[in-house]
Amino acid sequence: MTADHGRMLRADLHLHSYHSGYAGHLRFLRARDCYSEPAAVYAAAKARGMNVVTITDHDSINGCLEFLEDHPDAGDFFISEEIECRFPDADLKVHIGAYGISERIHREIQPLRGSVFDAVAYLRTEGIFYALNHPFFFYRGQLPFADYLAAALRLFPAFEVRNGTMLTEHNELAAAIVRRWAASSAAPLSAIGGSDSHTLAGIGTTYTEAPGSTRDEFLASLRAGHGRPGGRHGSIWREAREIYGVVGRYWAALVGAGRPDLSWPRRTLGLGFSAASMPFEFSPLVVAALHKRDEARRVAHYWREWEITNRPAAESTGFLLVPDAATEPPQ
Repeated sequence: MTADHGRMLRADLHLHSYHSGYAGHLRFLRARDCYSEPAAVYAAAKARGMNVVTITDHDSINGCLEFLEDHPDAGDFFISEEIECRFPDADLKVHIGAYGISERIHREIQPLRGSVFDAVAYLRTEGIFYALNHPFFFYRGQLPFADYLAAALRLFPAFEVRNGTMLTEHNELAAAIVRRWAASSAAPLSAIGGSDSHTLAGIGTTYTEAPGSTRDEFLASLRAGHGRPGGRHGSIWREAREIYGVVGRYWAALVGAGRPDLSWPRRTLGLGFSAASMPFEFSPLVVAALHKRDEARRVAHYWREWEITNRPAAESTGFLLVPDAATEPPQ
Protein backbone atom coordinates (compact mmCIF):
# COMPACT_ATOMS: atom_id res chain seq x y z
CA MET A 1 0.00 0.00 0.00
CA THR A 2 1.37 3.41 -0.99
CA ALA A 3 1.19 6.12 1.64
CA ASP A 4 -0.48 9.42 0.86
CA HIS A 5 2.46 11.80 1.24
CA GLY A 6 0.13 14.78 1.17
CA ARG A 7 -1.15 14.08 4.67
CA MET A 8 0.62 13.46 7.96
CA LEU A 9 -0.90 11.21 10.61
CA ARG A 10 0.08 11.49 14.25
CA ALA A 11 0.27 8.80 16.95
CA ASP A 12 1.70 8.51 20.44
CA LEU A 13 3.76 5.32 20.03
CA HIS A 14 4.58 4.74 23.69
CA LEU A 15 1.79 4.80 26.26
CA HIS A 16 0.38 2.50 28.90
CA SER A 17 -2.89 1.30 30.38
CA TYR A 18 -4.18 -0.61 33.39
CA HIS A 19 -2.81 -3.80 31.83
CA SER A 20 0.88 -2.87 32.09
CA GLY A 21 1.34 -5.02 35.18
CA TYR A 22 2.60 -4.13 38.63
CA ALA A 23 5.24 -1.68 39.80
CA GLY A 24 8.65 -3.26 40.26
CA HIS A 25 9.23 -1.90 43.77
CA LEU A 26 7.36 -3.08 46.88
CA ARG A 27 5.65 -5.84 44.94
CA PHE A 28 3.82 -7.08 48.03
CA LEU A 29 1.61 -3.97 47.81
CA ARG A 30 0.35 -4.97 44.35
CA ALA A 31 0.42 -1.38 43.15
CA ARG A 32 -0.07 -1.19 39.40
CA ASP A 33 2.36 0.44 37.00
CA CYS A 34 -0.56 2.33 35.46
CA TYR A 35 -4.25 2.72 36.30
CA SER A 36 -5.53 4.24 33.04
CA GLU A 37 -8.48 2.44 31.46
CA PRO A 38 -7.92 1.50 27.78
CA ALA A 39 -11.00 3.45 26.62
CA ALA A 40 -9.79 6.50 28.56
CA VAL A 41 -6.33 6.17 26.95
CA TYR A 42 -7.94 6.20 23.51
CA ALA A 43 -10.15 9.17 24.36
CA ALA A 44 -7.20 11.17 25.74
CA ALA A 45 -5.11 10.43 22.66
CA LYS A 46 -7.87 11.54 20.30
CA ALA A 47 -8.54 14.67 22.36
CA ARG A 48 -4.86 15.64 21.98
CA GLY A 49 -4.87 15.31 18.22
CA MET A 50 -3.72 11.73 17.60
CA ASN A 51 -5.09 10.50 14.28
CA VAL A 52 -4.30 6.86 14.99
CA VAL A 53 -4.04 5.24 18.41
CA THR A 54 -2.33 2.28 20.01
CA ILE A 55 -1.45 1.05 23.51
CA THR A 56 1.98 -0.36 24.38
CA ASP A 57 1.55 -2.19 27.65
CA HIS A 58 4.43 -4.10 29.23
CA ASP A 59 4.47 -7.62 27.77
CA SER A 60 0.70 -7.56 27.33
CA ILE A 61 -1.86 -6.76 24.65
CA ASN A 62 -4.82 -7.10 27.02
CA GLY A 63 -5.41 -3.34 27.02
CA CYS A 64 -5.62 -3.34 23.23
CA LEU A 65 -7.91 -6.37 23.19
CA GLU A 66 -10.18 -4.88 25.83
CA PHE A 67 -10.55 -1.70 23.80
CA LEU A 68 -11.23 -3.60 20.57
CA GLU A 69 -13.78 -5.85 22.27
CA ASP A 70 -15.84 -2.75 23.06
CA HIS A 71 -14.95 -0.93 19.82
CA PRO A 72 -14.50 -3.63 17.14
CA ASP A 73 -14.91 -1.16 14.27
CA ALA A 74 -12.20 1.27 15.41
CA GLY A 75 -10.28 1.59 12.15
CA ASP A 76 -7.87 4.08 13.66
CA PHE A 77 -6.59 1.69 16.34
CA PHE A 78 -3.86 -0.95 16.11
CA ILE A 79 -2.42 -3.49 18.53
CA SER A 80 1.05 -2.90 19.91
CA GLU A 81 3.19 -3.96 22.86
CA GLU A 82 6.32 -3.00 24.79
CA ILE A 83 8.33 -6.21 25.04
CA GLU A 84 11.05 -6.59 27.64
CA CYS A 85 13.98 -8.66 26.36
CA ARG A 86 17.52 -9.37 27.51
CA PHE A 87 20.96 -9.65 26.05
CA PRO A 88 21.60 -13.29 26.96
CA ASP A 89 25.29 -12.85 27.87
CA ALA A 90 24.97 -9.57 29.77
CA ASP A 91 22.83 -8.27 32.60
CA LEU A 92 21.15 -5.86 30.20
CA LYS A 93 17.45 -5.39 29.50
CA VAL A 94 15.97 -3.60 26.50
CA HIS A 95 12.40 -2.59 25.74
CA ILE A 96 11.13 -3.18 22.23
CA GLY A 97 8.13 -1.29 20.91
CA ALA A 98 6.38 -3.66 18.45
CA TYR A 99 3.62 -2.11 16.33
CA GLY A 100 0.68 -3.53 14.41
CA ILE A 101 0.98 -7.02 15.88
CA SER A 102 -1.62 -9.77 16.35
CA GLU A 103 -2.62 -12.06 19.19
CA ARG A 104 -0.59 -14.84 17.55
CA ILE A 105 2.56 -12.73 17.37
CA HIS A 106 2.16 -11.65 20.99
CA ARG A 107 1.77 -15.26 22.06
CA GLU A 108 4.68 -16.60 20.01
CA ILE A 109 7.20 -13.96 21.04
CA GLN A 110 6.81 -14.46 24.80
CA PRO A 111 9.11 -17.54 24.99
CA LEU A 112 11.76 -15.59 23.04
CA ARG A 113 12.10 -12.69 25.48
CA GLY A 114 15.18 -14.20 27.14
CA SER A 115 17.21 -13.33 24.03
CA VAL A 116 16.82 -10.04 22.21
CA PHE A 117 18.46 -11.69 19.19
CA ASP A 118 15.76 -14.36 18.98
CA ALA A 119 12.95 -11.88 19.57
CA VAL A 120 14.19 -9.49 16.89
CA ALA A 121 14.72 -12.32 14.40
CA TYR A 122 11.11 -13.37 14.94
CA LEU A 123 9.72 -9.85 14.51
CA ARG A 124 11.78 -9.37 11.36
CA THR A 125 10.52 -12.66 9.91
CA GLU A 126 6.93 -11.59 10.60
CA GLY A 127 7.45 -8.19 8.91
CA ILE A 128 6.64 -6.24 12.09
CA PHE A 129 7.83 -2.67 12.56
CA TYR A 130 9.66 -2.42 15.87
CA ALA A 131 11.93 0.03 17.67
CA LEU A 132 14.40 0.28 20.54
CA ASN A 133 12.69 2.33 23.24
CA HIS A 134 14.64 4.77 25.46
CA PRO A 135 18.02 3.37 24.32
CA PHE A 136 20.01 4.41 27.40
CA PHE A 137 17.48 3.81 30.16
CA PHE A 138 18.71 0.33 31.14
CA TYR A 139 22.23 0.65 29.79
CA ARG A 140 24.75 1.02 32.62
CA GLY A 141 27.96 -0.03 30.89
CA GLN A 142 27.14 -3.76 30.95
CA LEU A 143 28.83 -3.84 27.53
CA PRO A 144 31.41 -1.40 26.15
CA PHE A 145 29.51 1.55 24.72
CA ALA A 146 30.66 0.93 21.13
CA ASP A 147 29.68 -2.74 21.36
CA TYR A 148 26.23 -1.89 22.71
CA LEU A 149 25.64 0.68 20.01
CA ALA A 150 26.87 -1.63 17.25
CA ALA A 151 24.53 -4.36 18.49
CA ALA A 152 21.59 -1.95 18.66
CA LEU A 153 22.19 -0.81 15.09
CA ARG A 154 22.38 -4.39 13.88
CA LEU A 155 19.21 -5.35 15.68
CA PHE A 156 16.83 -2.41 15.34
CA PRO A 157 15.36 -0.65 12.29
CA ALA A 158 14.18 2.24 14.49
CA PHE A 159 15.19 4.14 17.64
CA GLU A 160 12.88 6.02 19.95
CA VAL A 161 14.57 9.42 19.81
CA ARG A 162 11.97 11.38 21.74
CA ASN A 163 10.62 9.82 24.90
CA GLY A 164 8.36 12.06 26.95
CA THR A 165 9.90 11.00 30.25
CA MET A 166 13.59 10.98 29.25
CA LEU A 167 15.75 14.10 29.48
CA THR A 168 16.42 16.19 26.38
CA GLU A 169 20.09 15.10 26.41
CA HIS A 170 19.06 11.43 26.39
CA ASN A 171 16.72 11.94 23.45
CA GLU A 172 19.17 14.10 21.53
CA LEU A 173 21.90 11.47 21.78
CA ALA A 174 19.55 8.89 20.25
CA ALA A 175 18.61 11.42 17.54
CA ALA A 176 22.28 12.15 16.79
CA ILE A 177 22.92 8.43 16.28
CA VAL A 178 20.01 8.20 13.82
CA ARG A 179 21.18 11.32 11.93
CA ARG A 180 24.72 9.97 11.69
CA TRP A 181 23.44 6.70 10.33
CA ALA A 182 21.24 8.47 7.77
CA ALA A 183 24.25 10.45 6.54
CA SER A 184 26.35 7.32 5.96
CA SER A 185 23.93 4.60 4.85
CA ALA A 186 21.20 4.21 2.26
CA ALA A 187 19.30 1.83 4.54
CA PRO A 188 16.48 3.46 6.53
CA LEU A 189 16.78 3.90 10.28
CA SER A 190 13.54 5.31 11.59
CA ALA A 191 13.13 7.85 14.38
CA ILE A 192 10.00 7.69 16.50
CA GLY A 193 8.58 9.38 19.57
CA GLY A 194 6.11 8.63 22.33
CA SER A 195 5.07 10.01 25.69
CA ASP A 196 5.78 6.85 27.73
CA SER A 197 2.85 8.07 29.79
CA HIS A 198 1.53 6.02 32.71
CA THR A 199 -1.20 8.58 33.44
CA LEU A 200 -3.77 10.22 31.22
CA ALA A 201 -2.19 13.66 31.66
CA GLY A 202 0.83 12.94 29.46
CA ILE A 203 -0.81 11.08 26.60
CA GLY A 204 -0.20 12.66 23.21
CA THR A 205 2.27 15.27 24.50
CA THR A 206 5.03 13.40 22.64
CA TYR A 207 4.26 11.63 19.37
CA THR A 208 5.31 10.44 15.92
CA GLU A 209 4.12 11.84 12.60
CA ALA A 210 4.28 9.87 9.35
CA PRO A 211 2.67 10.20 5.90
CA GLY A 212 -0.55 8.39 5.14
CA SER A 213 -4.32 8.45 5.16
CA THR A 214 -4.99 5.22 7.05
CA ARG A 215 -3.63 3.21 9.94
CA ASP A 216 -1.95 0.76 7.55
CA GLU A 217 -0.36 3.55 5.51
CA PHE A 218 0.95 5.10 8.71
CA LEU A 219 2.64 1.83 9.68
CA ALA A 220 4.02 1.42 6.15
CA SER A 221 5.55 4.89 6.36
CA LEU A 222 7.21 4.01 9.67
CA ARG A 223 8.74 0.89 8.08
CA ALA A 224 10.04 3.02 5.22
CA GLY A 225 11.81 5.36 7.64
CA HIS A 226 9.47 8.33 7.22
CA GLY A 227 8.61 8.79 10.90
CA ARG A 228 9.13 12.21 12.46
CA PRO A 229 9.05 12.62 16.25
CA GLY A 230 7.61 15.68 17.93
CA GLY A 231 6.37 17.05 21.22
CA ARG A 232 7.86 17.36 24.67
CA HIS A 233 10.99 15.91 26.21
CA GLY A 234 11.01 14.67 29.80
CA SER A 235 11.98 16.55 32.96
CA ILE A 236 12.03 16.27 36.73
CA TRP A 237 8.54 17.79 36.83
CA ARG A 238 7.16 15.36 34.26
CA GLU A 239 8.47 12.31 36.13
CA ALA A 240 7.21 13.64 39.45
CA ARG A 241 3.76 14.25 37.97
CA GLU A 242 3.67 10.68 36.69
CA ILE A 243 4.64 9.28 40.09
CA TYR A 244 2.12 11.44 41.94
CA GLY A 245 -0.57 10.40 39.46
CA VAL A 246 0.05 6.67 39.86
CA VAL A 247 0.34 6.92 43.66
CA GLY A 248 -2.95 8.83 43.78
CA ARG A 249 -4.71 6.15 41.74
CA TYR A 250 -3.24 3.47 44.01
CA TRP A 251 -4.66 5.23 47.06
CA ALA A 252 -8.02 5.38 45.31
CA ALA A 253 -7.83 1.62 44.68
CA LEU A 254 -7.15 1.03 48.36
CA VAL A 255 -10.49 2.62 49.29
CA GLY A 256 -12.39 0.73 46.62
CA ALA A 257 -12.38 3.13 43.65
CA GLY A 258 -11.72 1.73 40.20
CA ARG A 259 -11.48 -1.96 39.37
CA PRO A 260 -11.92 -4.31 42.33
CA ASP A 261 -8.60 -6.12 41.87
CA LEU A 262 -7.37 -5.87 45.48
CA SER A 263 -8.71 -8.16 48.19
CA TRP A 264 -9.65 -6.68 51.57
CA PRO A 265 -6.52 -8.17 53.23
CA ARG A 266 -4.36 -6.65 50.49
CA ARG A 267 -6.11 -3.30 50.80
CA THR A 268 -5.71 -3.36 54.58
CA LEU A 269 -1.99 -4.07 54.14
CA GLY A 270 -1.68 -1.23 51.65
CA LEU A 271 -3.53 1.23 53.84
CA GLY A 272 -1.40 0.31 56.84
CA PHE A 273 1.83 0.63 54.89
CA SER A 274 0.74 3.96 53.39
CA ALA A 275 -0.16 5.32 56.82
CA ALA A 276 3.16 4.20 58.32
CA SER A 277 5.17 5.66 55.44
CA MET A 278 3.06 8.78 54.96
CA PRO A 279 5.95 11.31 55.06
CA PHE A 280 7.63 9.43 52.20
CA GLU A 281 4.46 9.25 50.15
CA PHE A 282 4.91 12.95 49.37
CA SER A 283 8.50 12.68 48.13
CA PRO A 284 8.12 11.86 44.40
CA LEU A 285 9.67 15.21 43.50
CA VAL A 286 12.81 14.21 45.39
CA VAL A 287 12.78 10.75 43.80
CA ALA A 288 12.38 12.29 40.34
CA ALA A 289 15.21 14.75 40.96
CA LEU A 290 17.54 11.94 41.98
CA HIS A 291 16.55 9.82 38.98
CA LYS A 292 17.12 12.69 36.56
CA ARG A 293 20.43 13.63 38.13
CA ASP A 294 21.63 10.07 37.60
CA GLU A 295 20.27 10.05 34.03
CA ALA A 296 22.01 13.33 33.22
CA ARG A 297 25.32 12.08 34.60
CA ARG A 298 25.18 8.83 32.65
CA VAL A 299 24.07 10.41 29.39
CA ALA A 300 26.84 13.02 29.59
CA HIS A 301 29.31 10.13 29.81
CA TYR A 302 27.68 8.39 26.81
CA TRP A 303 27.91 11.61 24.80
CA ARG A 304 31.67 11.64 25.43
CA GLU A 305 31.89 7.99 24.39
CA TRP A 306 29.90 8.80 21.26
CA GLU A 307 32.22 11.67 20.35
CA ILE A 308 35.27 9.45 20.79
CA THR A 309 33.70 6.71 18.69
CA ASN A 310 33.00 9.22 15.89
CA ARG A 311 36.10 11.42 16.10
CA PRO A 312 37.02 13.30 12.89
CA ALA A 313 39.81 10.90 11.96
CA ALA A 314 37.17 8.30 11.23
CA GLU A 315 35.11 10.50 8.90
CA SER A 316 36.45 8.88 5.77
CA THR A 317 35.33 5.41 6.92
CA GLY A 318 31.68 6.37 7.37
CA PHE A 319 29.72 5.35 10.46
CA LEU A 320 32.44 4.13 12.81
CA LEU A 321 31.44 1.89 15.69
CA VAL A 322 33.70 -1.09 16.23
CA PRO A 323 35.62 -3.37 13.86
CA ASP A 324 33.33 -5.65 11.89
CA ALA A 325 30.22 -3.77 12.97
CA ALA A 326 27.21 -4.23 10.72
CA THR A 327 26.89 -1.74 7.90
CA GLU A 328 23.11 -1.89 7.72
CA PRO A 329 20.31 -2.23 10.24
CA PRO A 330 17.81 -5.07 9.69
CA GLN A 331 15.16 -4.56 7.04
